[in-house]
Amino acid sequence: MEESYEISDPRVLKVVAHPLRVRLLGLLRIDGPATASELGRVVGESSGSTSYHLRVLAKYGFIEEDPDRRDGRERRWRARHFYTSWDNAEMAATPEGWEAVRVIQARQVEMLARAMRAFEESPDPDWLPVAGMSDHLAVLPPEAVREFTRRAAELIRELEARHAGHPQARGVQLWAAAFPRESRGGETRDTEEDT
Repeated sequence: MEESYEISDPRVLKVVAHPLRVRLLGLLRIDGPATASELGRVVGESSGSTSYHLRVLAKYGFIEEDPDRRDGRERRWRARHFYTSWDNAEMAATPEGWEAVRVIQARQVEMLARAMRAFEESPDPDWLPVAGMSDHLAVLPPEAVREFTRRAAELIRELEARHAGHPQARGVQLWAAAFPRESRGGETRDTEEDT
């Protein structure tokens, strides 16, 4: 699988912003290759519906047929990339591009909420001490946030390699978000808070 799918066309980003498509792509990235029927059972959709959306994802280069795991009756699909990325400034150059960014970010928040609810409904005692979110407040320029994002991705890959085959290892969803805060009356320093 390739590292990242760099999108520069707002229409392509809009394709993956569809709620079912982004969920199907996420499942293929996390759980590996699957058929439309298998995915349909997971997301509560018909195989016809999931098949249609999988073909759209394939048309725009997000997924492909899995040549290693052919099913005689039905196509098996796999993700082509670990990540989808885009340049917000480039996308914001057009109203269509900025709208696509807003929609995809809203989908990411929905996925975070879904993951939180699933964990809360059935918490794993081994994961209770580490599951959750932290809210780190910092005073940084845009270049530092770019560096943070790059280094976080490198650290994740390093940790995956180091802990490959660990008996307690399982798929984990990690999110990173950065948005500038409005300052209050010239405030220049915030402190770290865990929530």
